Amino acid sequence: MTGVPASAAGGTGAKRVAVVVDQASLWNIANILTMVRLVLVPAFVVLLLQEGGYDPVWRAWAWAAFAVAMITDIFDGHLARTYNLVTDFGKIADPIADKAIMGAALVCLSALGDLPWWVTGVILFRELGITLMRFWVIRHGVIPASRGGKMKTLAQGTAAGMYVLALTGPLATLRFWVMMVAVVLTVVTGLDYVRQAVVLRRQGLAAERAAARSAEPGASGASGASGASDEGESAR
Repeated sequence: MTGVPASAAGGTGAKRVAVVVDQASLWNIANILTMVRLVLVPAFVVLLLQEGGYDPVWRAWAWAAFAVAMITDIFDGHLARTYNLVTDFGKIADPIADKAIMGAALVCLSALGDLPWWVTGVILFRELGITLMRFWVIRHGVIPASRGGKMKTLAQGTAAGMYVLALTGPLATLRFWVMMVAVVLTVVTGLDYVRQAVVLRRQGLAAERAAARSAEPGASGASGASGASDEGESAR
């Protein structure tokens, strides 16, 4: 006999089981894919810059590393959500890995003279700004990834991948326009995220003020007095 009611013991046990189930292992397939993407960042940079950064063979190897990184970006999040493998490490490392591989590609391509610096600046400014903004409003809620944001990521990855390859002729012209589409999506979706953040923060602040007013001592009494006064005015 433990002196603890069976129902209470059962409830405690159920809570403990739920906690254990919800805590995914750090070494799960989603996190491993994220770690692979992080490791691929320096490998990609080394491959891209071999032989001065202009050797077609080394650039093809760099493209392969970039493509693998983009593929892991697609699968790790899907696996984490589908199989309940979400961890604190994954929440932090996944966006860092995404921005690291894309930022490395853009900076290296601009340094090699293949991509205008203004394109790199616009994309990196947007990505960093949206990340900071998410943290700014996180106590009010989470801004979900939109369909436009996913299209932006796809366009950026496709355009950067085409620039990594040593393309010439019509394909070199095509990659420029693909990158322009990516830039437009980057700006448009960035402005939309800003709008969502402002609305979310306003709603959060309004909810906090309402909760503070309702929690004030005598709030209900004041409300009743106000109601009585209104009724008196009506009676006259």
